[in-house]
Amino acid sequence: MSTDAPKLSPVETIKEESQFLRGTIGEEIAAPTDHFNKDNLQLLKFHGTYQQDDRDARLAAKKTGGGKAYSMMVRLRIPGGRIGSDQMLAMLDMCDELGNATMKITTRQTIQLHGVLKSDLRPAINRINEIALSTLAACGDVNRNIMCCPAKRCDGVHAELEKLTDELTAALAPNTQAYHELWVTDPETDEKTLEGGGVVEPLYGPTYLPRKFKVGIALPEDNCIDIYTQDLGLIAVVRDGSITGYNVLVGGGMGTTPSAAKTFPALGKRMAFVTPEQVIEVCQAILRVQRDNGNRADRKRARMKYLVHDWGIDRFRAEVEKYFGASLADCTPDDVHGFDDHMGWQEQGDGKWSYGLNIENGRLYDNEKCQLKAAVRVVCHELGTEIRMTGHQSLIFTDISSDEKEKLIQLLKDHHVPLTEETSTVRRWSMACVALPTCGLAITESERRLPSIIDGLEEPLAKLGLDRERFTIRMTGCPNGCARPYNADLALVGKAKNKYTLFAGGGWLGNRLAYIYKDLVPDDTVVDEIVKIFSAFKAYREGDESLGDFCTRVGQEELEKLAEAAPKL
Repeated sequence: MSTDAPKLSPVETIKEESQFLRGTIGEEIAAPTDHFNKDNLQLLKFHGTYQQDDRDARLAAKKTGGGKAYSMMVRLRIPGGRIGSDQMLAMLDMCDELGNATMKITTRQTIQLHGVLKSDLRPAINRINEIALSTLAACGDVNRNIMCCPAKRCDGVHAELEKLTDELTAALAPNTQAYHELWVTDPETDEKTLEGGGVVEPLYGPTYLPRKFKVGIALPEDNCIDIYTQDLGLIAVVRDGSITGYNVLVGGGMGTTPSAAKTFPALGKRMAFVTPEQVIEVCQAILRVQRDNGNRADRKRARMKYLVHDWGIDRFRAEVEKYFGASLADCTPDDVHGFDDHMGWQEQGDGKWSYGLNIENGRLYDNEKCQLKAAVRVVCHELGTEIRMTGHQSLIFTDISSDEKEKLIQLLKDHHVPLTEETSTVRRWSMACVALPTCGLAITESERRLPSIIDGLEEPLAKLGLDRERFTIRMTGCPNGCARPYNADLALVGKAKNKYTLFAGGGWLGNRLAYIYKDLVPDDTVVDEIVKIFSAFKAYREGDESLGDFCTRVGQEELEKLAEAAPKL
């Protein structure tokens, strides 16, 4: 029986030979080409950027003999989604001057610019750093943007959550100097720091992690950041208004490859309780366990969820304790039991208010019907509000005084922006990934399709008396799961061109996986299939059970029968 170590994936070799993420990116930035080579594409992710090919533009170019329409997506790292007005204004300027004139709020509380040309990449990242933001570790095989409840609350608990988010971001960040060499310093006047082997990464090492790593921090009563979908989740344990520690969850992750049975979505498993004094070192220990034991031969099974699954939670915890250097306490009974999307008016506790504005699928844009981007710009100019981004791709304007409330609403109305109070419940709780035309993984539509699906659902839901019913509906253009579809009440996941897998049975609380209700559902029948589920829910629900609870109780086969038997609208 062979004892040879498994062959590493090609990406591992690229990382190892990259001189701590430098590769030949600098040479390619200076080259008069419109795209990067395949090795540097892997390294650029760590710097917060992906190369994309606009498939709509490619089709148009083909008619005149052109080829692929390359551009870069640039993603920021914004811990907890907190950003100042001046920073938001600078990003709005950048999306006009260097991007495709729209800005995307992501499902991880940060910002993406699309359509940045290769020649504008360095100026874009440089300008982002000039406004005290960064793109380092927004992508790649490292810890990415840390999610945290975005609500502005003037109490010790929320202050502690925000403080931990910032401290963990620093504690889990890569240390390579390559980022500043390439994007921040002047390449013609500043000397490189790489000499004789270069900087050492004390946490990550020269090959970083086997795969991406995601962290979130939540409160039991407010799981607004989907804690169970994170590689590493921290649920705050609060006693008498103070955080006494955190229940640690490990092994969440949404991505899957349907053709590979060895892959699957997973929710985090409860591992241990840690004190505030222990939490950062325990998080580093968990990351190191994944660094040293995660699968580096098969990137399809490289996420930490597979290590937790293969080992079991007891072995994984024992290894974490070994790296940490001490035993850990068991989790307390505290668990998620509520979800506030923080939309509309909410008191902050200091005499001021926050206003959560629903941003459909996170896209900031201006057109003849709605000037959403212009509205955000004028609010930032006139009210100077801090802005917070939610895990549902929306915005929260904070620090609004009582006498400014009417002004904020009027500014939004002046730009024809639908208020949160005017937004249907189904639209407010929906979410989609970018997908076509720019995402290289997309099989079919998502962000551009979901609004019309919601249009088709609003009237039937009203007729059924379910228009105020809260449930999550999420859509992705491929099975990678960026919009966290696999724990939603209902989800559509792209399986083929204009065909989707329809999932049911998750829930708005986020602590249960959905099941496949129907596969390869044609796009033009999606609305009808969903309406039939709602009709069954209305006719056969028990008490006030939620949509997800109903779908779970009856199961896939029975749900299909009930959907056909339910009264038709």
